[in-house]
Amino acid sequence: MKTARICFFWHMHQPYYTDPVSGTASMPWVRLHATKAYFDMAYALERFPAVRSTFNFTPSLLVQLNEVVSGSVIDLFLEYTKRPAGDLTGGERAFLLRHFFAANWANMVRPFPRYHELLVKRGLDLHGQDLDRLAREFSTQDFLDLQVWHNLAWFGYGAVARYPALAALRLKDRGFTEENKRELLAIQLQVVGEIIPMYRKLAELGQIELTTSPFYHPILPLVIDTDIARRPRRESAVPSRFQAPDDAQAQLRHAVALHTALFGRAPQGLWPSEGSVCPEMIPMVREAGLKWMATDEDILANSIGSWNRRGDLYQPWVAGESGREVAMVFRDRELSDAIGFVYSKWAPESAADDFLGRVAATVDQAPHDQVLVPVILDGENPWEHYYDGGDQFLAGLYARLSKAALNTDGRKVSAETVGRSLELQPAQRRLTRLYSGSWINADFKIWLGHPEDNRGWELLRDTRMRLVEMDSTLSREQANGAWQELYAAEGSDWFWWYGDDFHTEYKLEFDLLFRTHLRNVFIRAEKPIPESLNHSVMDASRLATVQPVRLPVRLIAPTIDGLVTSFFEWRGSGSIDPAPPLGAMWKSSDLFSQISFGFNLEAMFVRLDLQKPAVYAGFSVEIHIAGGGIRHKAVFPLVLHGLERLTLWTATGETYQQRGHYDSIACRKIIELALPFKDLDFDGGQEVTFSIAVTQEGLEIERYPRHHPVVFHVPDRNFEAIMWRV
Repeated sequence: MKTARICFFWHMHQPYYTDPVSGTASMPWVRLHATKAYFDMAYALERFPAVRSTFNFTPSLLVQLNEVVSGSVIDLFLEYTKRPAGDLTGGERAFLLRHFFAANWANMVRPFPRYHELLVKRGLDLHGQDLDRLAREFSTQDFLDLQVWHNLAWFGYGAVARYPALAALRLKDRGFTEENKRELLAIQLQVVGEIIPMYRKLAELGQIELTTSPFYHPILPLVIDTDIARRPRRESAVPSRFQAPDDAQAQLRHAVALHTALFGRAPQGLWPSEGSVCPEMIPMVREAGLKWMATDEDILANSIGSWNRRGDLYQPWVAGESGREVAMVFRDRELSDAIGFVYSKWAPESAADDFLGRVAATVDQAPHDQVLVPVILDGENPWEHYYDGGDQFLAGLYARLSKAALNTDGRKVSAETVGRSLELQPAQRRLTRLYSGSWINADFKIWLGHPEDNRGWELLRDTRMRLVEMDSTLSREQANGAWQELYAAEGSDWFWWYGDDFHTEYKLEFDLLFRTHLRNVFIRAEKPIPESLNHSVMDASRLATVQPVRLPVRLIAPTIDGLVTSFFEWRGSGSIDPAPPLGAMWKSSDLFSQISFGFNLEAMFVRLDLQKPAVYAGFSVEIHIAGGGIRHKAVFPLVLHGLERLTLWTATGETYQQRGHYDSIACRKIIELALPFKDLDFDGGQEVTFSIAVTQEGLEIERYPRHHPVVFHVPDRNFEAIMWRV
C-alpha cells in the first residue's frame, strides 16, 4: 500500500509597519488579519485533531501581534476608529471614506446591508472625487456605523463562532452606539491576544509544527550578495554591490531566538522569505539550529537539470556538505495555487473533491511507495476571496482527511507536519548543487533590477556603510536600535512594490516606510539624517501627480510683518499643498492651511498659514535649502506670538554649523520669513532644492512636500522675461 503525507504549510506574514521611534503604524493589516485568517486557521484545526499541519510565522509579524496586544504601538486606522464619531475632523472623515472600505467588497462588504449602503453612498470610484465635500454628506451616525463595520467585517468565522456578541452586532447591522464600538474593539483586542497562545497550544499537542523565517522577511540571497541576482538572470541590472552575510546570519539568529521565547521551543524548519535560496545559505541555516527548509518546485527542477516531476518532486532531498546539510522539501505549485487562486470560485465540496482527486492521482503516478506532497502557500490572503472565509472548504477537506475512508484503493493518505514526515521518510537523495532563485519565476527580478529597486538597494548599502563606521562610537542601546532598523529596511516588502511588477495604491506608503527605517538608523545613533533619505525612491514621473507643488511665476517682494498686507504681495508665488494626497496613509497634523514660497533677486520668501490658533509646545520648523554641495536649514520655534528671529545653520559635510541669527521673520496672522541669497551662497541660475520639516521634541512629524523636495532655479535678471515668454 502506498503511503502519502500531505504537508500543508501555511505562511503567515506581514511587513514591519511599525515606526519604533514614533511608536506608530500607518496600516492596520496585522490587527485585522489576526481577527480573520490567523484566528480562523487555528480554529479550523482545533475541530479536526487528526489533521496535522505546519505553520510559518515571520518574526516581524509576531512582534507586531505583541505590539497590538500591549498597546505599545497604535495604528492610524485604530486611532480613527476609537475617535468618537462626533469628534472627527473634516480631514479624518475624508480619511474614513477613503480607507475604511479596504476589504474584499464581494465577500466582506456586499453581504452586510449597512456596510454596502455606505459604500454605494460614497461611490465605487473615487477618481476625481472631492472627499472633503463628500464627507459633508455623511451624518455622524453614518461615520459611527462605518467605524464599526470596518472592523466588524474583518472578523472571521472562528471569532464569530466563539464570541456571540459579534453575531449580534452583525444582526443589528446599523445604528451602532459608541458603547457597541467599544465592545467590538475589546473583543478585537482579546482575539489578537489569543493568537500566539492558540498556536503554541496546538504545537504542544503535536497537531501543528511551527516554523520561522528570516526576522524581517528579507530576500536572504540578496542580503548575502546582490550579485547573486545574476545567477538566474545574467542580464539583471544589479545595483552597486551590497554584501552583508553577517546580516543574513543575524536575521536567522534573531528569528530563532524570538520564536523560541514565544513558543517555548526552537523551530526546526525554515520558510526562507519568498522561497528564496542559494548555496551560501545552507551553512547559515544549519548554524542557526534549523534542520530543514522549503522552497518551490522550480528550484528543484533547475537544481537537478533534467528532471522527472512525478519521480523527483514528491520526496525530501538533502543539500549541503556532509555534516552541515539541510533537508529540503519543494512545493507542489499546482495544488498550492489551486487553494490560493482557484478554489475560491468553486463550490466548497467540489473544491475539496478536486483537491483530493489530484492528490490521489499524484500518489498513484509516483514511482515510490512513500509520497510526500508539500502544499505551501500564503495562509492569510486567500481567504478574503472565499465567500465564507474558506470555512466550508477547509472543514470539508479536513473532515475527509480525518476519515479512514482514505485508506482505500491501495493508498493511505493523511495530513502530517513537515518535520514528522521527515522523521518517517528521511531524505535519501542529495542535491549536488542548489539553484539560486525564489518561488516566483525561480529568480529575483521582483526585488532587484528595476531602477527604483536598485536605488533602494543603494540607499540600503550607503546606510549600512555609515552604520559600520559609526558602530564603535555608539552605546550598546544605540547600536542595537540602529541595527534593528537596518535589518527592518532589508525586508522584501519594500522592494516588492518598487518597479513595475506589482501595483498598489499604497506604493508611496511602502516607500516612506522603507526610508523611515533607514532614517531611524541615524535617529537611533543620534546622528544627522542624510538628505538622500528625504527623497522618494520612486521615479519622479510617478510623483508628479501626487506632489501638489506649483513653482513661482513672477518675482515678489512681500512685507515681512506676519500679516496679509495685500492680496497682491504674494501673487505669482509658488505653493505646496499641505494636505495629504488622496491615497496617503499619513496622519495629517493639520498644521498649515497654505504654504507659499517665492523670491526676488535678493532673497527667498516663505509663508506659512496656520490652520488654527493652537499651542504648539515643543514644535519647531526647519526650512531646508540645498544646492552646489551646500546645505542650509533655517530653524525657528512654532509659536504664535513673540517669533522674532530664526537661526541659519549650514553644512558642507555631515555636521551643521551655526551661521547666524536673522530677524527677517514675523508671526501675527501668518508666518512670513526671508532668507538672503547672498548668505546662502547661491548664484543666479543655480539649481536648488527646498523643503519644510516640522519637528516635535526633535522628532520629525511632517515634511512638505512628502516625497521629494521642490526643485527650482535661483532667479536672475532674465527670470521674468523667460516666464513671460512661457
